[in-house]
Amino acid sequence: MTIDLERSISRSGPSAAAAEPSAAYRNDRAHVIHSWSAQAGLDPVVVAGASGSHFWDESGRRWLDFSSQLVNVNLGHQHPKLVAAIQAQAARLCTVAPYHANEATAEAARLIAQAAPGDLNKVFFTNGGAEAVENAVRIARHHTGRLKVLSAYRSYHGATAGAISLTGDPRRWGAEPGMPGTVRFWGPYPYRSAFHADSPAQECERALAHLADTLMVEGPHTVAAVLLESVVGGNGILVPPDGYLQGVRELCDRHGIVMIADEVMAGFGRCGEWFAIDHWGVVPDLITFAKGVNCGYVPLGGVILSESIASTFDDRPFPGGLTYSGHPLACAAAVACLNVYREDGIIERARRLGERIVRPALEELQRRHPSVGEVRGLGMFWAIELVRDRDSREPLVPYNAAGADNRPMAEFAAACKQRGLWPFVHFNRVHVAPPLTIDEADLRSGLAIIDDALQAADRHAAG
Repeated sequence: MTIDLERSISRSGPSAAAAEPSAAYRNDRAHVIHSWSAQAGLDPVVVAGASGSHFWDESGRRWLDFSSQLVNVNLGHQHPKLVAAIQAQAARLCTVAPYHANEATAEAARLIAQAAPGDLNKVFFTNGGAEAVENAVRIARHHTGRLKVLSAYRSYHGATAGAISLTGDPRRWGAEPGMPGTVRFWGPYPYRSAFHADSPAQECERALAHLADTLMVEGPHTVAAVLLESVVGGNGILVPPDGYLQGVRELCDRHGIVMIADEVMAGFGRCGEWFAIDHWGVVPDLITFAKGVNCGYVPLGGVILSESIASTFDDRPFPGGLTYSGHPLACAAAVACLNVYREDGIIERARRLGERIVRPALEELQRRHPSVGEVRGLGMFWAIELVRDRDSREPLVPYNAAGADNRPMAEFAAACKQRGLWPFVHFNRVHVAPPLTIDEADLRSGLAIIDDALQAADRHAAG
């Protein structure tokens, strides 16, 4: 199955680097399998370098990175403090078994717990977001003694066996049948309401009633956890209506269910708060994280546990382990990253740029382009939903479109790349998620490129 998000790794047309492909390109095509893609049609860019908000290929052609790669390079490419921290740690201690303690891992855990809400004070480290979700679910099941886990249809939680089962989007199809005990529900999405709501408040009310009904018919005493992205990421940057996450918290409390907030994409400043869920003052039982914790410079993820759940494992073995849990190089990068967030006011900057520059610019695009059905987001995490008709809200391309059906979005993405901007496109949406450190002039320039490239989408839209 080919997914638009991953298809964006390919460029249009042959390389401009040289008449003959480089050794790196030849070796890639001979030996590397790229994720979520049919391999024969790929023509990947060979990235030769990157700095700040830009990256470039072997010929020196540059792109403004409006996707932060996969929404993880929050502090931009080659941040000197992160690079220096990795180098210093490598000179001191490259790796150590996770049953030992070490300074970098302990300090990373302290800083993460300091940023987390409520009494979430303990951290289990993983190598990325999917493993974080796997372990959070295992923790919830052991804590409650129950099997079932509820997750939303419009979601992505990772590609390992359990995480892909809990994923709601089409990437799960190739992995089915999945993990036993998975139950899906519809989350709020006012623009395309599954509940025929006519306002955000009504969407919230009806979505919570649907979740309560799902729990009723599944038997709440059999449900270990409700897993949801605080702000849905790859499936649309869906910001929940006010009251929704509070309502989920109340349902979980009522039935003794663990609330897991997946903050892998939305956390660490992306939504203008340390964690997206902080916007609503809700404290979950577990938080999964990765990506922005150290900008992906070295793979790292984890689960933040509340004190009450962590105490479950005071006198019984914790039910998981990874050879590279709390890897010193990854945690040293996390320590540097988290300190930069605080010292440079990155969280507040993301909130400010989102409200002062991104929101008004996207709202202006919505007014002027017939292909723009809705814009939505928080901080530096925004979606432009593209449609063929604003009245009917028909998507610019069908759900999970491929081949010729996806041509309008492919044309838009190509127009962005030709103008020097690397976009994040998925289904009928373009997501605006540049590094949180992006220069204001570059941010405005990128938005102007999207404005220009939307002419390609407008050609397929009514009016």
